[in-house]
Amino acid sequence: MYPLFWLVLFSLKTNREVFNESPFAFPQEPRWENYVTAWTQGNIGVYFFNSVWYTVAAVVLTVILASLVTFAITRMVWKLNKLVLGLFMIGMMIPVHSTLIPLFSFFLRLNLIDHPLAIILTYTAFNMPLTIMILLGFYYTLPREIEEAAVIDGCSIHRIFFQITLPMTLPVISTTAIINMIYNWNEFVFINTFIRSDHFRTLTVGIQSFIGQYATDWGAIGATLVISILPILIAFFILSNKIVEGIAAGAVKG
Repeated sequence: MYPLFWLVLFSLKTNREVFNESPFAFPQEPRWENYVTAWTQGNIGVYFFNSVWYTVAAVVLTVILASLVTFAITRMVWKLNKLVLGLFMIGMMIPVHSTLIPLFSFFLRLNLIDHPLAIILTYTAFNMPLTIMILLGFYYTLPREIEEAAVIDGCSIHRIFFQITLPMTLPVISTTAIINMIYNWNEFVFINTFIRSDHFRTLTVGIQSFIGQYATDWGAIGATLVISILPILIAFFILSNKIVEGIAAGAVKG
């Protein structure tokens, strides 16, 4: 917890206190106006909303699509299920930076450069393999008898997934959601490559606005970092029990 405490102290200091005093010293007069400066002059309000929008949209889309794919691979019998699983697992071995130029060219042809959809689709695609891998271990432990009973009662495959299987996988879904959330929230490379205007930028890129050629407002940067960390901390504390359950789920069969 101390690094977080130190970051809060850092966000309340002036530039003189940051460089002329011990980095572990308390601020002489806490400068709460650093947060006001970050939120107003630094356009952090817009960046914060964009971060929330991209993160939530990509997490929801990833969890739904990955759950559908995992259900099809583990619960349905078809010839290409192992091949499809292998293709998704290969996606985990593709370096992010090797895809920047092809993706930029692809989105440029679709007129999606400087558009939120480019970010949401990219996050979803890169998070799918890991999400499917985590879901697989849990799906293999689910009892098939429940689904077989639903089929006997006349339940369609869509109702089986959305009303029976999906609710039973909430613990592991919470785990994958928080993992995807952390990645999406802290991502920098794709935002910096595909987004040009300030109107669509996120917090990770917006912090650069406080770094000038001749002067840098370090207190405002610290305040921005505190603001950017809070949502992830809150989500982690709320979902911490579910995360532990999801990680432990599937470890032992029977």
